[in-house]
Amino acid sequence: MKRIILGIETSCDETAAAVVAEDGTVLSDVVKSQVESFIPYGGVVPEIAARDHARHLPEVVREAVRVAGVKLQDVDAIAATNRPGLMGALLVGLMTAKGLAWSLDKPFIGVDHLVGHLLAVFLQRPGLSAERPSFPFAALLVSGGHTAIYRVDGPTLSAVRELGATRDDAAGEAFDKVAKLLGLGYPGGPVVDRLARLGDASRAGFTFQPALRGPNSYEMSFSGLKSAVARYVELHGCETEQARCDIAAAFQGHVVKILVEKTLSAASAEGLSSVVVGGGVAANSALAARFRERAKAFGISVFIPPLASCTDNAAMIAYAGAVKFAAGDLDTLELAPNTRTSLLTVTRKGGGPRAPKPGQRKALSS
Repeated sequence: MKRIILGIETSCDETAAAVVAEDGTVLSDVVKSQVESFIPYGGVVPEIAARDHARHLPEVVREAVRVAGVKLQDVDAIAATNRPGLMGALLVGLMTAKGLAWSLDKPFIGVDHLVGHLLAVFLQRPGLSAERPSFPFAALLVSGGHTAIYRVDGPTLSAVRELGATRDDAAGEAFDKVAKLLGLGYPGGPVVDRLARLGDASRAGFTFQPALRGPNSYEMSFSGLKSAVARYVELHGCETEQARCDIAAAFQGHVVKILVEKTLSAASAEGLSSVVVGGGVAANSALAARFRERAKAFGISVFIPPLASCTDNAAMIAYAGAVKFAAGDLDTLELAPNTRTSLLTVTRKGGGPRAPKPGQRKALSS
């Protein structure tokens, strides 16, 4: 009989729980979004997020177990996101998972949120036929808080190597900031995507300076694009709907070009024939379209999970936990939350030399 894992995800503003079989079959996946709570603030407020998780997580866990058609005693292990994320939000999910594991006498597993995103492509959701890639593959993880390109040789931490990442803003963060500049509200990504389809980048009246640093570098920068939009809006305004659409098209087109070209170039240089795209921004229609168009020229296959597997969810945490469980990689109840990922990094933030020297991979502090 296949083992099943209960996964809990509370790293930011989604309260989520899921039950997933060890082969990736999703038995339930319940997500309660906090987006409506943060619209008045234009972004996530950590203290409010943590309180909302504490208020709703027990209900979400009960619903996940009910939908899966099992009892809590039936699960074989409890997995929860322990890093990276907002400290207070992580604490709520982690302490809930520990309490369940202790009371049920079940194994406990901590999961890195980014590893969950990298493995989300292996989830099998009811009614959705999704093709799975084979290892190794290149992966673009692109969301509101993270933007990086990885070489993934297997499902474990040691098998994931960063090839390049953003030096400053994550792509999703840049989308939200530009949406705010254009008066589009929060969250900005879906609105910018919708307006961009109605816009003409050539009519925007300005161009962006390329944010590509070096032909052999896979690092990225998006803060300059946000600043360019801010300067343009300050000088010319964006009073009409068409002006906002055109600016959105110009901005989105440049971001998408950077993400696609960098990722496909990295995959080609690594001799990889598959690219996986994950994270909330993977739902962007222009990103998916350009990836599929440009991948043909590189002879590369592109795998983009369904929307439910791209945005923050607990099913990916449960599956990543199942992988660790199968390998005997369990955690103790002393495991602490951490705001930073455990994946190795080669990209320095801020100023300074862009290219790291060979062998200069650095582990983030735990």
